Amino acid sequence: MIKGIGVDIIELDRIKQSIKRRERFVQRILTEEEHLRYESLNEKRKVEYLAGRFAAKEAFAKATGTGIGKLGFHDVEILSNETTGAPMMKAKGYDRYQVWVSISHSSDHAIAQVVLEEC
Repeated sequence: MIKGIGVDIIELDRIKQSIKRRERFVQRILTEEEHLRYESLNEKRKVEYLAGRFAAKEAFAKATGTGIGKLGFHDVEILSNETTGAPMMKAKGYDRYQVWVSISHSSDHAIAQVVLEEC
């Protein structure tokens, strides 16, 4: 049964400016595993990656109905499936749910959608 749906969209330029303005912005958003992948990317792809993860974590918070604040950015992790490259999300305290996530980018935006399904 579907328990929640969330969507979020973010401007890539807003993320790029946040990276430049605040040294700790990347660490605030990404978990250690996500950060390892981030560091292997070129500058353009870093912005897309961070924006996608930011949007996906916001979308997850919307799907749960809690919002970011009660749920921290580090409570949610999005890694890539080793075979397909598709994003896979896991979140602390949500083990009984199947979490479906989709992330997409355009030249200006990143968007993510999350569906929470109770197992």
